[in-house]
Amino acid sequence: MKLTDAYFPYSFPAELGKCVICPRECGADRLSGAVGKCGAGALPGVSSVCLHMGEEPVIGGESGVCNVFFTHCNLRCSYCQNCQISDKMAVPDPGFQSLPAVADAICSILNTGCNTLGFVSPSHMIPQMLLIIKAVHDRGKKPVIVYNTNAYDKVDILKSLEGVVDVYLPDLKYMDDSLGSLLSDVPDYASVATLALKEMYRQKGSALITSLDGKAESGMVVRHLVLPGFIKNSTDVLGFLASELSPRIHLSLMAQYHPMPKVAFHPSLGRKLSEAEYGEVVDEMERLGFFNGWIQELESSSHYLPDFNRDHPFVENIEIVNNQ
Repeated sequence: MKLTDAYFPYSFPAELGKCVICPRECGADRLSGAVGKCGAGALPGVSSVCLHMGEEPVIGGESGVCNVFFTHCNLRCSYCQNCQISDKMAVPDPGFQSLPAVADAICSILNTGCNTLGFVSPSHMIPQMLLIIKAVHDRGKKPVIVYNTNAYDKVDILKSLEGVVDVYLPDLKYMDDSLGSLLSDVPDYASVATLALKEMYRQKGSALITSLDGKAESGMVVRHLVLPGFIKNSTDVLGFLASELSPRIHLSLMAQYHPMPKVAFHPSLGRKLSEAEYGEVVDEMERLGFFNGWIQELESSSHYLPDFNRDHPFVENIEIVNNQ
């Protein structure tokens, strides 16, 4: 199969010939069969297209969000819950390798009444994401586009997405570059991600526009996963968001951390989050004046663990999130 066959009738993204799409700027010629530092080549690399209720009611709502899960990732988080598809050494063959197949799967879900299309871990797959969106539009669908990212994104790329992305759903993981290096194998996460969030905030501000049924149509929701043993990092993240963006932003403070096999023997990441740890972060959130968003029950650590070997990766019996 020629590479262009997978994208017919669209032109193949030339920028993949010397890839500098994400902040790693590895320069891989993904058009010639090479893979980038992310582990991805030129094909769409979509592992799963599924209806997902999600962690935040404003994203999933009663009708859910059609989530497109890309394989591989531009981070290497040792504790990743999606390691089945993100780890470049462990990732299986993607479930979809042609653009028409991805677009057909998306439209099949959108036809059920869902009108939100989310792209999960898209930072290394921006050209492919844009082609998927075009293919969906060409089929007559205009869903709300959610950019669900680890925030290791380039500002100029985010600027190019203005007017394309309706809702930014970034995760701000760390406020210390050394912690990003230790846990996600990237030397400058905090430096890059804070600039990325500022750009998303420039585009969307703190207002979250919702439909009559309460689903987000435009805006920004910031996620932060509280890691056991790294509570100061979490309070530092909240401090940045309050001082550099606004305490009016919508915040999803996540307790769903689940220890994965790679970190089973880590002194803190090898266990679940404690009630006291999460309570300390929630207290700081309240002290800083955040009032829009959601917190989670500690039991959520078993609710959101996906299995990408199944047709549907997620178990959806969620007693989810407490609206603040």
